[in-house]
Amino acid sequence: MFPTASNDASVLSTDVGVLLGLLVMARLLDPARMRDRVLFGATAASFLVVYTLWRWHDTLPAFDLTLQAVWPRLFITLEIIAILYTLMSMLILTRSVDRSAQADAAHRALMEKGQQPAVDVFICTYDEPKEIVERSILAALALDYVDKTIWVLDDTRRDWLRAFCDEVGARHLTRPDNKGAKAGNLNNALAATAQQSNAPVILVLDADFAPRRDFLQRTVGLLLSEPDIAVVQTPQFYYNPDPIQHNLLASGHWVDDQRFFFDVFQPAKDAWGCAFCVGTSFVVRRERLAETGGFPHAAISEDLNLTYTLLKRGHRTVWLNEPLSFGLSAEGVPEYITQRARWCLGTIQVALLRDGPMRSRGYSFTQRWQFLHGVLNWLCKPFMVLLLIAPPVYWFGGLPAFEADYLSFLRYGVPALLGTIIYMGWISRSKTLPLFMEATHAVTCFAVTATLISAMVRPFGRPFKVTDKGGDRSQPRVHGKLAAIFGLIAASSAAAIVWAFVSPSAASEISSIDYFNLLWAGIAMLIAFIAFLVCFELPRAEDLFPSDEAAWLAHQGQVVPCRIDALSLSSARVTGSRHCRPGSAMPLHLDDLGWIDATVDAVSKTTTHLRLQPTEAQRRQLVIRLFSSSCGVITGRARLRGALAGLARRGFVGR
Repeated sequence: MFPTASNDASVLSTDVGVLLGLLVMARLLDPARMRDRVLFGATAASFLVVYTLWRWHDTLPAFDLTLQAVWPRLFITLEIIAILYTLMSMLILTRSVDRSAQADAAHRALMEKGQQPAVDVFICTYDEPKEIVERSILAALALDYVDKTIWVLDDTRRDWLRAFCDEVGARHLTRPDNKGAKAGNLNNALAATAQQSNAPVILVLDADFAPRRDFLQRTVGLLLSEPDIAVVQTPQFYYNPDPIQHNLLASGHWVDDQRFFFDVFQPAKDAWGCAFCVGTSFVVRRERLAETGGFPHAAISEDLNLTYTLLKRGHRTVWLNEPLSFGLSAEGVPEYITQRARWCLGTIQVALLRDGPMRSRGYSFTQRWQFLHGVLNWLCKPFMVLLLIAPPVYWFGGLPAFEADYLSFLRYGVPALLGTIIYMGWISRSKTLPLFMEATHAVTCFAVTATLISAMVRPFGRPFKVTDKGGDRSQPRVHGKLAAIFGLIAASSAAAIVWAFVSPSAASEISSIDYFNLLWAGIAMLIAFIAFLVCFELPRAEDLFPSDEAAWLAHQGQVVPCRIDALSLSSARVTGSRHCRPGSAMPLHLDDLGWIDATVDAVSKTTTHLRLQPTEAQRRQLVIRLFSSSCGVITGRARLRGALAGLARRGFVGR
């Protein structure tokens, strides 16, 4: 049994000392150095281990077949899964690799040979509107690479898309059915192109991802630099805020939930030899696909399945951590949740495959536990459900999730929380924030939990659900069922706090266990309330891309210099112009596009907002200019003060 603190002052002084020590470590240590990563990771992990031992030895009631004994054991089982996932993450993050220098050298070596291998560019599309899919097609056509063929893999057989491809110079491919979903579409393209272009390198893009001009220059040489490299995967960047960022008014201060995975975890997994394909923005050798029979379709996560199918044969996926493509994040809450639930189901399916990394021979121990780490990521979600409902269960049902007073938790739980939060902020270079990260997980935890439960009964056979993107987002939307769930949790947590003081059975003096559960109820209420706000979607306007370039305006027969502050396909915000009236014509001159017809939309003291009327040729040039060279307005660094300010505006002002 671990001893408990004798008084508040001694416990609080210990926590303050832990906090200061961790902050000093975060300031002095460098996450780029492996020894520092090991030191900080071991420190944070030690706090978690001590906490886990305390939980196991001191907080469980005697076992019997009653709800009072089963409920805490269910809770600690899921909690230990989450702790195990965190400890494995800290181990994985002791390593990291940056392949940019290797890509530089490989590109130079390729240029010295004087021959660039041919590339087939596969753009996978399923029912996306023209304004989405054209971004990928036009940007792919503009790739700075001579020997390339653009293939648009149209799985909904649209005549207008065929006509558009013919017009711009892309090749259009269809098939008679949608068997095998995305993997089937890709395999159909493999067979069709083998009879025509048959390029040895294939670039795979989703319809909403626009590659940067130098994408192939950066990746093809690296792909061919070592014989066991089968795939070069690049991160996904988004030019629009996801529903959580957007609905909390936090896109300028809170990173999307994939940044930690793409920017931190994947380079670390690559250092262990276990980076994996993520479905878009990657190049792959055609001959390796031929060896494996094409893209595997036994699981809906064909990308993850592809990586482990190749690993079994001694071929690697490597991670080039550079912003080489830009895509459209899920715009609505239902689409965001559907996407995560699909990723969860796909991971579970790969785990259950007979030739997968959990059941088949041919995989190393490292490859197996690295895959297990990915499975645990999804198995953690039910723990978030229990975290949210545990306080009301305690106050209204009399069932504590674990028996502990607040002093014991301050002694063992708070150092573990501080260690994890500060370490994750340090290792990610400020890509995580407390409360916001938990709220992000909360939004999807019920759907992912339902997916896990259904996968226990029927893991295979369900259709592939495509994430809907594009369409009119100009009106606010309310997702009533989800809002009701989080609203009920927030309200019940708040009611539990009130009930603790006013109920007829309330004690004259609050016990230490009650204090602990009061604090827990307050935190659960905040997380649930943030998730509740996310369910009320704000309207979206056209994405404005930040800019800082010289331009010219034509006004009253004169050419006036100005600067572009922000730009989109149909509007521009400029500084440096004066004496403009709304509605007046004011053409705008941009390099490489010439004069664009424009009218003044609005005027402020420092800026003029223009409504652009580009020709079709100019609009297409703008598509390439904007969507293949910019990350949009999404920040790459989290800032707690700004995120809280956005949350306050959303919660109290509503906009």
